[in-house]
Amino acid sequence: MTPFRLPDDTRIDSARLKVSARAQALAFYEGTLGFHEGKREGPVSFLSAGGDLPYPVRLEEHPGAVRKPGGTTGLYHVALRLPDRKGLARAVARLLTLRYPLQGFADHRVSEAVYLADPDGNGLELYADRPRETWQAKGGQVRMTTDPLDVVNLLSEAENGKSPGGIAPGTEVGHVHLAVSDLGRTERFYSEVLGLAVTQRNLPGALFFSAGGYHHHVGANVWAGTDAPAPPPETAGLASFTILVPEARTVHVLRERLLSAGMPAEPVPDDPDALATRDPDGIGLEILPYQRAAAMPRRAPRISAGSMRTE
Repeated sequence: MTPFRLPDDTRIDSARLKVSARAQALAFYEGTLGFHEGKREGPVSFLSAGGDLPYPVRLEEHPGAVRKPGGTTGLYHVALRLPDRKGLARAVARLLTLRYPLQGFADHRVSEAVYLADPDGNGLELYADRPRETWQAKGGQVRMTTDPLDVVNLLSEAENGKSPGGIAPGTEVGHVHLAVSDLGRTERFYSEVLGLAVTQRNLPGALFFSAGGYHHHVGANVWAGTDAPAPPPETAGLASFTILVPEARTVHVLRERLLSAGMPAEPVPDDPDALATRDPDGIGLEILPYQRAAAMPRRAPRISAGSMRTE
């Protein structure tokens, strides 16, 4: 297949999560995290920091949905990127004040992160990027680590531990991390077909992909086991995620590439400039141009040749 790379300004727009009960999910996403529901369309609630466009989190109610069993593919976590370190600190202070259980803390060198899960077990990461000029590259890969997070230092940014009433404006989906069954097949789909570059392959059992030099827009791992099965249909988890590209012509190029690779490239109702597909593990994604996303375009984090330290 002809080599292809997505435009630098490609970004993740939103994630649609399957939840078992809307009221329970909103109690967490609004009451605990501090999002606001902006609108409803049938079983789907659209959430953002201010309750208006764009809506990075979309909750799709599936009554009776059960937690995703261990050892299956699907969602590992949706990563919500706070606009700055203070926003992350205030979100963590809020969670600690409310005594919500947290699952982990990590310093990834390029970012600082906190991990938790919603009431249906959907994995979430809250993170803030470090300044791009501090990122390092080695051998053509972005250097990322999983070191202990200095939580005390982070919380010092939270204005003496004050817990705000809402999550920081500008909070968005920075990346999605998936549990997959085969890394080689996943790399062929996300890199060779869709055109995301591999930014990191040194973490055992995992790969990371991005556009424009970002550390990653999509992560994938086989930690649930190679050849892990898909979860049952009635499972909570990731219904789909959306990738935004700058121009409609990129969507049309991707449609042809997907069809050539034998992958689905289905039309989105009432939108000729959008398409829906599924990765090799059946994880759904939509690809839309900025102007069809009902949101003002935001420039994706871009790394120029001279802005990242190399070793």
